[in-house]
Amino acid sequence: MLLWKRVKTMTCLSDIKIAIVDDEPSIVTMLQMVLRREGFHQLYAASTCAEALDLAKREAPDIVLLDIMLPDGSGLELCSKLREYGNPHILFLTAKASDLDVLRGFAMGGDDYITKPFNPLEVAARIQARIRRLETEAPTASLVKRPHSGVYRFGRFTVNESEGELIVEGQPVPCPAQEFQLLLHFCKFPGVVFSKTQLYDKVWGINGQGDDSTVMVHIRRIRERIEIDPGNPKLLLTIRGLGYKLAKESQER
Repeated sequence: MLLWKRVKTMTCLSDIKIAIVDDEPSIVTMLQMVLRREGFHQLYAASTCAEALDLAKREAPDIVLLDIMLPDGSGLELCSKLREYGNPHILFLTAKASDLDVLRGFAMGGDDYITKPFNPLEVAARIQARIRRLETEAPTASLVKRPHSGVYRFGRFTVNESEGELIVEGQPVPCPAQEFQLLLHFCKFPGVVFSKTQLYDKVWGINGQGDDSTVMVHIRRIRERIEIDPGNPKLLLTIRGLGYKLAKESQER
């Protein structure tokens, strides 16, 4: 289930399921304490890849805080397996802080990345920012009254906002939540150029607190889904020195 379908109002934080996957008990305890204090109550913990997969099957968490170095495997490989049981927002928590590690994390399907040591309040703030972003974008009954149907058609691909679906050449294509939100943002403003900072602020909702690689990797992964030749994009374009835009001329009327 997509997270925005569970978000009603900010008074429903207790309905959001959060899984903490880390083999350091002190980190798990600290995060649980802070998240409970911030209003989250459905908190689950796992210390291995096997436990995390079992947890995902049982509970289908909305958000996963995922360590990369686990006793029985890598959180990077676990990331893609978790998406077989839903489409959670995955935030990596790891001591591996090199640019290559960050890029690999996003390439494997992660949505956000925080390096250890970290402030647990920052983790809570990022989760709350994500929920606020989804809350403002969540489909409601009032959607019917809007001029737009929530379906965006651009040549070979279609984005259905209310269903959370990406259709490419008539076939549904899996798209992690953060990539879907980024693509949806472009669909809502075709032809408009957005800088990396603007995109991070609009889509991640954390006042632009992110590095360029975050946006770049997500742009690349979107292109792999919607472009005929991702290396020579015709739909999601790079505007040198300015940022990115979705080609307006590809929009179907």
